[in-house]
Amino acid sequence: MADDLLKEAKDAFEQASDASDHNRQTAIDDVKFARLGEQWPEAVMKQREKEGRPCLTINKLPAFIRQVVNDARQNKPAIKVHPADSGADPETAEVLNGLIRNIEYTSSADVAYDTGVECAVTAGFGYWRVGLDYAFDDSFDMDIQIKRVINPFSVYGDPNSTEADSSDWNTAFVVDRLTKDQFKSQWGEKSTVDWDDTTWQAAGEPWRIENDVLVAEYWKREEVERTIVRMQDGQIFSKEQLETDPDLIVQLEMGLLQPHGERKTKSHKVTQHFMSGAEILESKDWPGRYIPIVPVYGDEFDVQGKRYFRSLIHNAKDAQRTFNYWRTTGAELIALAPKVPFIGPKGAFDSDMERWQTANTKSHAFLEYDPVAAAGNTPPQRQPLDTGPAAGALQEALNASDDIKAIVGMYDASLGARSNETSGVAIHARQREGDISTFHFVDNMARAIRHTGRILIDLIPHVYDAERIVRVIGEDGSQDAKTVNAPYEVKDPKTGQPMQEPATGPDGQPVIGPDGNPLMKPITALHDLTAGKYDLTVTTGPSFTTRREEAAASMTEALRAFPQAAPVIVPELAKNLDWPGADDIAEKLEQMSSGQVPPELQKQIEQGKQQLEQVMQENQQLKADQSVDRAKAEEQANLARQKHNDDMALQEKKLQDAYDLKVMEMRMNHDAKALENGGVEEEGPDGQKVVKSGTEVVMQGLGMLGQLIAQQGEANNAQLEQIARIVAAPTELIRDPATGKAAGSRKVLQ
Repeated sequence: MADDLLKEAKDAFEQASDASDHNRQTAIDDVKFARLGEQWPEAVMKQREKEGRPCLTINKLPAFIRQVVNDARQNKPAIKVHPADSGADPETAEVLNGLIRNIEYTSSADVAYDTGVECAVTAGFGYWRVGLDYAFDDSFDMDIQIKRVINPFSVYGDPNSTEADSSDWNTAFVVDRLTKDQFKSQWGEKSTVDWDDTTWQAAGEPWRIENDVLVAEYWKREEVERTIVRMQDGQIFSKEQLETDPDLIVQLEMGLLQPHGERKTKSHKVTQHFMSGAEILESKDWPGRYIPIVPVYGDEFDVQGKRYFRSLIHNAKDAQRTFNYWRTTGAELIALAPKVPFIGPKGAFDSDMERWQTANTKSHAFLEYDPVAAAGNTPPQRQPLDTGPAAGALQEALNASDDIKAIVGMYDASLGARSNETSGVAIHARQREGDISTFHFVDNMARAIRHTGRILIDLIPHVYDAERIVRVIGEDGSQDAKTVNAPYEVKDPKTGQPMQEPATGPDGQPVIGPDGNPLMKPITALHDLTAGKYDLTVTTGPSFTTRREEAAASMTEALRAFPQAAPVIVPELAKNLDWPGADDIAEKLEQMSSGQVPPELQKQIEQGKQQLEQVMQENQQLKADQSVDRAKAEEQANLARQKHNDDMALQEKKLQDAYDLKVMEMRMNHDAKALENGGVEEEGPDGQKVVKSGTEVVMQGLGMLGQLIAQQGEANNAQLEQIARIVAAPTELIRDPATGKAAGSRKVLQ
């Protein structure tokens, strides 16, 4: 069995090596050319070195590579999970999103992505991989990790693959060179015998080189057939699960699960084998259905069934060589050009010979010459310098530089240089041209990250299959802990207290308690990562921080244009500001705008309420004591009022009796006088004598007596009202100045 697997690995490696050899050789040359600066042909360099001629390398290519790579870093794709069937729910999808962000964060996936895309831009292809490791040293829980592949030439993919990612890979190799000590510490006394087969030697990576051992990691995916069973309640299990899972076996025996049908289906089984040049070191099954190695391709095209992968700078190498040549030629022409001499008649330099001899190397304030009559006494002159060849070389170098930009598709504006465009729209359009010409590199990275998301969604139900608490990370970087694969109580995000809801009976109606109120039960939720199907999308754009800054700028402009919207905009603006305490301030502003009381002020209010309740209790006690005094005072007031009423009644009775007596007396006198005189004579207003009848005299006397009785009644009523005011007046609490405690009370008249 082991020998068959070794032979199978030989054949698979040979095919993968042969299929990728042309891409690997081209990629190695591109990396050395662009990154190591090996841009002169070896034969040309040797010849020029013999002649003592320069070989300048002015490497312009890394700037183009960095532009594309850093643009990809700024606009890194993000994985977004969505429910795909009835067994999935949006809340669990959000937990999966947060879990995937946590996997990327804890395993430094950004480094893996950046390394992969940089290799794709520089060499034409790059890789990263997905692996498993224990969550902690003292734990049996496993975590998923995304790791970078720093050497893209250590990976040999499936030569029969046609997809833009590794979703259809059935074989793959990852080779790693170890020293003997490293090999022994990891694999013990396993054989390190050299492999003598010529097919391995032809691959350029023999399994053992001198004192190093080349260990190959062989991934194999094969199609397997399995049976799935559908239950009456809609759940679907594999037949293997129903036969091996103890819980499912019990549910079947109890009739809780009832099969409703079954069918054959095809799936994939992935295995991982480690091997040296002589034997299989280790074999184990992989829980997912994809080989967890993700390629990032550069410029891809197919010619007669043969796939080619090219880097960003592959076609610009000749233009770069031309640029180096003409810059070297220009420098060489200028450096080797002879110094322009002074020309004059013989004898013109005799008197100041020393300074004339150093005129090309030193700066002299003046030079003296000897006049020569035969030459018309003219001073020595310089001949003009011929700069034609050097200027031509410089122009050719500029042409080569423009060729590099045209081949790559990135011009000065894309590289940050000023151009002829003056408006922001024109500048942005010019920059966008460069982005579009290289967008396929960023888009290929997005495709690779999308396939990474598929691998993660496929692995999570197998790795996070038991009850555990996992950390999830929000889009804004906030962290939270979630319980998965088991029910948990939902807590209020503001108070942290468990939330409750009315309990319902079998009929779905609320259950009423003995006190007549509905019974309450905790609100529970379940995030089952092993149930349901999920799909994903990948979005590419600025990071959350960049989008937050852009949102803050836009909201600031909106606030200037529409200040009336401040209560709505300001809290959201504070959330998007990038300084310490912004979230706390945003929360307080939101509470103010919604009429809510901030927690600090609410705490002060609660303390004030407690103090007020204490004072009210003291007042209640004081009022209880005062109620006795008030009752006594009211009783005394009632007695005084009753006595006064009795006295008034007696006095009124006396007056009434006197009144009645007087009336009778006056009537009798009236009758007597009327008989005698027929009337009573009085002085009128005008001084004239007026004779009044007896009846008028009697009525005048009665009126005077009535006024007297009314005046006495008003005085009595005033006394009664004063007593009532005293009884009804508020009582003022008198406190001891030293202790502050209640010492007595007094009535306060308004």
